[in-house]
Amino acid sequence: MPNSNAKLHSNHRSGREASRRELVSRSLQSAQHCLENQDFGTAYAHYLLVLNLAPELKATVKETFQFTLFKWAEELDSLARVQDLFNCYEQALELYPNDEVICNSMGEHLFRMGFRDEAAGYFHKAVKLNPDFADARENFYRVANWLVERWHFIMLNDAKRNLTYLRAIESAVRSGSRSVLDIGTGTGILSMFAKKAGASFVYACELSKTMYELARDVVAANNMEREIKLLHLKSLDIEIPKDIPERVSLVVTETVDAGLFGEGIVESLIHAWEHLLLPPK
Repeated sequence: MPNSNAKLHSNHRSGREASRRELVSRSLQSAQHCLENQDFGTAYAHYLLVLNLAPELKATVKETFQFTLFKWAEELDSLARVQDLFNCYEQALELYPNDEVICNSMGEHLFRMGFRDEAAGYFHKAVKLNPDFADARENFYRVANWLVERWHFIMLNDAKRNLTYLRAIESAVRSGSRSVLDIGTGTGILSMFAKKAGASFVYACELSKTMYELARDVVAANNMEREIKLLHLKSLDIEIPKDIPERVSLVVTETVDAGLFGEGIVESLIHAWEHLLLPPK
């Protein structure tokens, strides 16, 4: 009996495998037929089925799947079926999470729809995956020009201003401020000042996705990625101990400019004083 049961199970598995291969083969044929007839939506559905049933074929059908996705996305875009378009890209990125071409294409759609910050994130990921991908690099620089305010460059090149911040942070750290929160970190320059001054714990928050990614690159280029914790959050949304383990002893920010009230910095600083900063001794 045991041998008989084992044989039945083996036959059952063989039958299921044969059925799977048959379904995959038929779906591939159907997908190709649909492509020849420019029925990109149905072809895309067939490729999804194939890739879910036979993930071992990912490399084989990758280029054809990309072509089908992009053509179907163009149709969805022209029909203003925005959510369906995004759903298709999400499905594609679940199958190919590290595909720079799909990431770049997703970014292009987001940019055209006005979601520039989100687009920058996908362009940045595409460049990270393949630094030689010229289209993604060009797209990232283009969207960065929209998102990175000109005053960032003016302030970064203001040596007198930066030296004043550096000395103030050094003085505060020497006076006992060992944990620092940088609100609206931008490029991360104040966080790096704090770490170089000797702060034990440095946290930095930045709401803009583009500036957050830029800060990560700058901090990593200065070999401080393990010493500065970057948060893609608004300071008002920081929670203890979820985001930072405890209240900090120093808050720094460089968001005080002509946009003082428009940026909500007053509200942010009041929140930091009441909820994130250690009470004065």
